[in-house]
Amino acid sequence: MYRSPAHTLLFLSLLLNLALTGAAQNSPFTRDQFVEAAVIGEMSHLEPGKPYRLGLLLRHDPHWHTYWKSSETGYATSIEWELPDGFTISELSWPTPRVYDFQGFTEYVYEGEVLLMATLVAPETLSGESVEIGFTAEWLMCEQTCVPGGIESKIVLPVSNKPAVMSTQWGQVFSNTEKQLPANPHKYTISSWKSDSFVTLRVQGKDLPDSVYFFDAQAAFKTTPDSTRKLQDGYIDLTLNLPEGGKAPESVKGILKTGQGWSRADDAPAIIIDVPVSGNPPITKDTSWAGILVLAFVGGLILNLMPCVFPVLGIKIMGFVGQAGESRKKIIEHGLVFSLGVLMSFWTLAAVLLVLRSGGSQLGWGFQLQSPGFVLLLTMLLFAFALNMAGLFEVGQSAVGVGSNLTAKSGLRGSFFSGVLATVVATPCAAPFLAPALGAALTFPPLGSLAVFTFIALGLAAPYLLLSIFPVLLKWLPKPGAWMETFKQFMSFLLFATVAYLIWVLAGQLTEEGGYTVFSLLKVLLALVLLALGLWIYGRWSAFHRPKKVRLAGSLIAAAVILLSISIGISGTRTFDTSGFAVKWEKWAPDKAETLAQQGKVVYVDFTARWCVTCQTNKATVFSSGNVLDMLEELDVVLLKADWTHQDPEISQALAQFGRSAVPFNLVYGPALDEPIQLPEVLVPGRVLDALEAASSQ
Repeated sequence: MYRSPAHTLLFLSLLLNLALTGAAQNSPFTRDQFVEAAVIGEMSHLEPGKPYRLGLLLRHDPHWHTYWKSSETGYATSIEWELPDGFTISELSWPTPRVYDFQGFTEYVYEGEVLLMATLVAPETLSGESVEIGFTAEWLMCEQTCVPGGIESKIVLPVSNKPAVMSTQWGQVFSNTEKQLPANPHKYTISSWKSDSFVTLRVQGKDLPDSVYFFDAQAAFKTTPDSTRKLQDGYIDLTLNLPEGGKAPESVKGILKTGQGWSRADDAPAIIIDVPVSGNPPITKDTSWAGILVLAFVGGLILNLMPCVFPVLGIKIMGFVGQAGESRKKIIEHGLVFSLGVLMSFWTLAAVLLVLRSGGSQLGWGFQLQSPGFVLLLTMLLFAFALNMAGLFEVGQSAVGVGSNLTAKSGLRGSFFSGVLATVVATPCAAPFLAPALGAALTFPPLGSLAVFTFIALGLAAPYLLLSIFPVLLKWLPKPGAWMETFKQFMSFLLFATVAYLIWVLAGQLTEEGGYTVFSLLKVLLALVLLALGLWIYGRWSAFHRPKKVRLAGSLIAAAVILLSISIGISGTRTFDTSGFAVKWEKWAPDKAETLAQQGKVVYVDFTARWCVTCQTNKATVFSSGNVLDMLEELDVVLLKADWTHQDPEISQALAQFGRSAVPFNLVYGPALDEPIQLPEVLVPGRVLDALEAASSQ
């Protein structure tokens, strides 16, 4: 039968693919006493520059086993590779083992057939028809007795630029093994803390299994097959006993296995555990509901006094002044609508936060300010309001909830928007009492979290709602008059200052951190704000129609403010250096502080973010103190910065270990401390000095 050249080439290509697919992608199987082993390949052939999975396949005789990566009495299987130039290979992936109890010793072992996988990557320039990979594997095989074993061999892999396909012989073995790999706990909150002779490991989340078992990757705990465990609604606690006289490790590392699968981790048989050991248990549902809700309300109330919220406070005060003399019904309407704006904003924030966390994201208070796009939008919005308040242009006073038309429909819209704006600008701040409430909110089930956010919102709205419901209190506010325009223009400078702060946040998000250079940008921008303020004072009180004394006072005040702005601007161009000691920060990393403290160092850890106003206020207060700088130099304190400006799951998880979900949060470690000292949200130099001294005392 006639075949065209094209048909012939297609036929030969199919034969080649079948040959590659069906080729035995394995080294020779070799037996060493009670275990047979070979290295096998997943795909039909190697592609230059593409990953290729290899695996050490172990077949145990009945009743014999080899060991997982951690063991109390045995040792883990290992493999050394002999790779051609330009090749790289990953560490071994360890499938979930089983528990083996022998004469009081608990081990984690493999029986039957097990595959230990690694990923090989060939160079882009790879050529030729095949490549040879050598290896030496060693293991310890045990039944009643233990015998070392191993093999030394090589695997020859075909090379082709054609797309690789799954090996018909070994592809399913790799697929089955992948299902046995532990998964990352994306949808669970993991924490641990120590007390006396044990460490408690807690897993929080939905759809928890009925029973679990912890496989210790460090051999740090005295575990048995019936490890103590307590299951509660919404979380699991495991008690990990320390050996006699043993010290708690810096972190708990291993896997948590369940027979029924972790339904929130794609039915994986185990989840990976790697969390630092703290000294404080996290807040749970057992914590007094009343106490948490009181903290949430008080924290929201105090937010009104924080610098990020105060400009909006001024706007709303203007609104209440304008309401003086209006009907009680209208005043109550505006208070309720403002409160509704706050509540709706907090509910929206809580809903977004819970949805993103359910998808595995590690998020906390102020998470939206980790987005440069959101910061830019907020900056532009506030700048527009500031220019409006300064009198540069008018779009109608009711648009921002102030003015004489507050009883109109548009005025109600303005009150609602003022509530929204108050919530938006509140997120860079974490007031005292707010941190523990937020920590609880982010560990509670959705309804519990929503309740906490609701009480924070009620605290923020409470002063305005109180003035609305009891309008008799408005008599304590000044009467409406021409002074309101002056006050409105003055309040615009608070918004300009907020804009300057947000530009500084944005600069840090869009550029590499440049030490003092980027921090100095804040001083320069604030200098511009003061310069604008000084010129505004000069223009308003030094005009020729003013009395001579007013003009003189205005000129002197303006000159003083302008000189102050020049001084701040110049200081922003210099390196911050006091008493010969320059503040130098190192980047925080998990376990770094604990390691340095064990080496005898005093360590100061600052969990911070550029968008956190309280954080920057703390640094300005503490590190401008000569006494603090002297002690930092004397004790050779290591300063670690955990920068949460951008979303960082490691920082989010570290905060969660201490029951926190917001910044600022500051810790002091030292050789004299068993546990780090947790500093309050608002810092003063004396409190920091006491902590540093306690950390260094012998």
